[in-house]
Amino acid sequence: MVSAAERLAGNFDIGSIGKATELKQRLWFVIGALVVARIGSYIPVPGIDAGVLAKEFANHAGGVLGMFNMFSGGALGRMSIFALAIMPYITASIIFQLMTIMVPQIAALKKEGESGRRKINQYTRYATVVLAFVQGYGIAVGLEHTSPEAIIDPGAFFRFTTAMTLLGGTMFLMWLGEQITARGIGNGTSLIIFVGIVAGFPAAIANTLELGRTGALPVEIILLIGLIALGLIAFIVFIERAQRRILVQYPKRQVGMKMMGGETSHLPLKLNMAGVIPVIFASSILSIPLTVAGFNQGSSSWWTTVASYIGHGQPLYIILFTATITFFSFFYASIQFNSVETADNLKKYGGFIAGIRPGKNTADYLDYILTRLTVIGAIYLSFVCTVPEILISAYKVPFYLGGTSLLIIVSVLMDFVTQVQSHLFAHQYEGLIKKSKLKGKK
Repeated sequence: MVSAAERLAGNFDIGSIGKATELKQRLWFVIGALVVARIGSYIPVPGIDAGVLAKEFANHAGGVLGMFNMFSGGALGRMSIFALAIMPYITASIIFQLMTIMVPQIAALKKEGESGRRKINQYTRYATVVLAFVQGYGIAVGLEHTSPEAIIDPGAFFRFTTAMTLLGGTMFLMWLGEQITARGIGNGTSLIIFVGIVAGFPAAIANTLELGRTGALPVEIILLIGLIALGLIAFIVFIERAQRRILVQYPKRQVGMKMMGGETSHLPLKLNMAGVIPVIFASSILSIPLTVAGFNQGSSSWWTTVASYIGHGQPLYIILFTATITFFSFFYASIQFNSVETADNLKKYGGFIAGIRPGKNTADYLDYILTRLTVIGAIYLSFVCTVPEILISAYKVPFYLGGTSLLIIVSVLMDFVTQVQSHLFAHQYEGLIKKSKLKGKK
């Protein structure tokens, strides 16, 4: 069944944006903030020879470094002040989401409403400061050990200044993302990551076309890669919009002389309840041993064997990647949707599912449906992410064309367009209200 919002979206006119003054201001603010984020990704960290570091980074960009460099829009490869990007903030946010289940004090804060949410956000910022400083200091120490020739003046002062510089860059991006969310459109954190990924697409496409020009990659394979990318995008859009709508009924009740209630609503459950988080977690975990193996291949044959077995596109890597995605899909879906809490809320407000008794039976029914949906979502995520991995391994396709990047881009764009449409609908309703008032006065 098509909702009223979807019918309005079908009549969406891009030209109406010019008439919505507030929407234009918000869009210009988003564009300006993202331009600032991109400019900062080219400002280098003091005390580092960028040319030497770029050559060293190219030799070890296949593991976790390549993924983090993708999320930072190439800032890590250039070792700019935004090299850590906004990943420490995302990590801290995920940690506190997990703590809302495992730590009773944090769970109690979540139930306090807006005040509790502000406290959790403040704790998340504190955790971001700690994580960013530790990661920045670790990067400085790692550069001194793996690329000493790229450091102009190594020592304690270099480590401290590098850690503080990267910490400042992360905190600025965190503040910028919050400003985009409050004064712009969409989720600021997601948009910063989105722009960083998109910024690498022209170079990735150019490299792919260059491989075709030199004959290293057949033209038929390039066309096939393009068709597969378009097919994956369409498939991602279809699955991300898919919902399982559970019919919820509310009984009639008499209030005074009138009969109230008797309404029917639905509880929407997304097919991919966990989103893109399982893919990010799985990529990070499996890339860590690959990166360590890459740095130690010359020192031991054992590490060379490990790198050959868990390399991108290898059967063992595909199996571990799929298993890790499945695990985090179930784990994160249980965080996103609490069947017991939802059943209690339905019982509290008099809602019930036809044929299911309120309370524990409703919670079990919701948990049963959520489990089946999560299985499909895990299969979907595994398929979208493993197919590009095989292409990357077999045909040396650039890392930017992976399934993780496509998932993030499509998800962020869908959310952004939805919010733009919401602002346009509000603007249209305001115009209708003003016209009705003018007619009433006449």
